[in-house]
Amino acid sequence: MSTPSVKSITKRIKSISSTLQITKAMELVATSKLKKAKETASISQPYFQAIYETMSDIASSADTASQYTSPREVKKAVFIVIAGDRGLAGGYNSNIFKLAIAEEKKLGIKPDIIAIGKKSVDFFSKKDYNIISSYVNVGGNVSHAMCRDIADNFVEEFSSGNIDLVRIFYTSFVSAIKQEELSIDVLPVPLKSTNQKSYIEYDPSPIVVFDRIIPQYSAGILHCSIEEAFTAEQAARRTAMENANKNGEEMLEKISLQYNRARQAGITQEITEIVSGSSAQGN
Repeated sequence: MSTPSVKSITKRIKSISSTLQITKAMELVATSKLKKAKETASISQPYFQAIYETMSDIASSADTASQYTSPREVKKAVFIVIAGDRGLAGGYNSNIFKLAIAEEKKLGIKPDIIAIGKKSVDFFSKKDYNIISSYVNVGGNVSHAMCRDIADNFVEEFSSGNIDLVRIFYTSFVSAIKQEELSIDVLPVPLKSTNQKSYIEYDPSPIVVFDRIIPQYSAGILHCSIEEAFTAEQAARRTAMENANKNGEEMLEKISLQYNRARQAGITQEITEIVSGSSAQGN
């Protein structure tokens, strides 16, 4: 194998150095966005927890089950798949798609898709799924109004019997170095019984109040899922860029060593040629 020339090694050093500038900048941006996203997500979680506990309390008070909690034979399903708008985040996008496909196989039917994030739109478009609605560039800027519009549509379809299952797929932020792909059923509502008697009176009845809160509840869970997924995306991208920086610096160190050896070999060769030339002249 021939030894790389000093010129070719210099080009590689410049290329790696330029890439490192980009990855370091992206790591800083992701770190900044992660901090802001964590703060936003932490604000919305207590709201969702409160509405969930209220729903559980009402369900425990009701004498009859709501249409929104009763399981059905699933003939038509909607998957809400939340991914990112960009790549360079390790397995963040691909892992959530794998989970959605795996659960589709278990379900045994091809679902309609509500795609949130450009990567989600691109993936399911190429796979020839029926995308009933799509949203891009909402991560970090999601509005409750948008979530309410989405929720109102699928709640109406569910209550009309046109769909039997609504499931959200998103990535949960566990820590700065760990993210977890999850799926949760929005409809029917998988409430846990409190096994406690409620002392709150609901007018006109618990079941009527419960059904009226469903759109708000569904919008809340969607809102929290999008914010959580965006937080996880920034953490994944920060980790990916951090790893890229480490790998790039290691590569740069090895190539710099190679560059020094090549230069030394070139200098040695020049000295040898000068000495040989001088010896020839002396003879």
